[in-house]
Amino acid sequence: MEYRTLGHSGLKISALSMGTFSFAGRGDFAMVASQGVKEAQRLVDVCIDGGINVFDTANMYSLGGSEEILGEVLEGRRDRILISSKARMRIGDGPNDEGVSRYHLIRECERSLKRLRTDHIDIYFMHEWDGLTPLEEMLSALDTLVQQGKIRYIGCSNYSGWHIMKALRVSELKNYPRFVTQQIHYTLEAREAEYELLPISVDQGLGAMVWSPLAAGLLSGAFGRNKTPADSRQAAGWSEPPIRDQERLWNIVDVLDDIARVRGVTPAQVALSWTLSRPGVTSLVVGGLTEQHFRDNMAAVDVKLSSDELGRLNEVSRLPYLYPYWHQHNFAKERFCAGDWALHADYEDLGKV
Repeated sequence: MEYRTLGHSGLKISALSMGTFSFAGRGDFAMVASQGVKEAQRLVDVCIDGGINVFDTANMYSLGGSEEILGEVLEGRRDRILISSKARMRIGDGPNDEGVSRYHLIRECERSLKRLRTDHIDIYFMHEWDGLTPLEEMLSALDTLVQQGKIRYIGCSNYSGWHIMKALRVSELKNYPRFVTQQIHYTLEAREAEYELLPISVDQGLGAMVWSPLAAGLLSGAFGRNKTPADSRQAAGWSEPPIRDQERLWNIVDVLDDIARVRGVTPAQVALSWTLSRPGVTSLVVGGLTEQHFRDNMAAVDVKLSSDELGRLNEVSRLPYLYPYWHQHNFAKERFCAGDWALHADYEDLGKV
């Protein structure tokens, strides 16, 4: 396993993290899986044996069921691993059962700690933007939790670029804890994060942790133009992530399949290797239904794609060169910083556009 430093911190985390989205399987989460304690124990053991040291969950996954199971299977070896969890999403019917208010965050952190059977959460993510709660209130609450020793590092998830920069500025002005990571959706099929989020990761030191790096299995090799596994979450009605251009998706899958065949690896390993090669990316949060899924995913760390293979994947998946980026490409390249190149490097083959 490879270990990378998480953003502007001293924390080393594994290049792959284990996602526990499928633990418990209550409510809509049953479309993904309903893994109980014994099954979760086997999968966690495989991941620990493979060198994974981060286990990712959230208070809203199966309404706390994921945290409960993770806490049980990690009991007795908590000092060997890191736990990341999240708060913000609605978890009840009350007016304060969502958001990042001081009331909600402190209450939900304490509830998560009980379910996880631990005294601290290593990385605590704000699961989604809350435009109604002042950032000063959110960051002050997180500062309280840090000072109490209940959380160690903070991060955001599913924020837009201006949300992140606004929060970082408030942290600087008020001397509050600063985000060291963001958890984002980013795949060969969904490269929108390259416009703002990955440049921010590079420039501001927010190590990106990528959720659903195989696009809910669509890039795993199990799906194709006329192939949808009967036991998949898509067959059960799961609609995330949205696919806006089906033909583009299958063109990407065709290239993945071809590279994998020549390499003697799996399409999933090729897709994960590509994502691990991207600027600003620290760790991929992978899930799985079987032990083999996790073993296969962990093997992706050792797959290093050639420049030709990376070029083919970029060509088939590259997004449109939106404004103001095409204008910057034409007139500002001589003064780009590392954050700029996190986007623009993939368009260097273009002339003036």
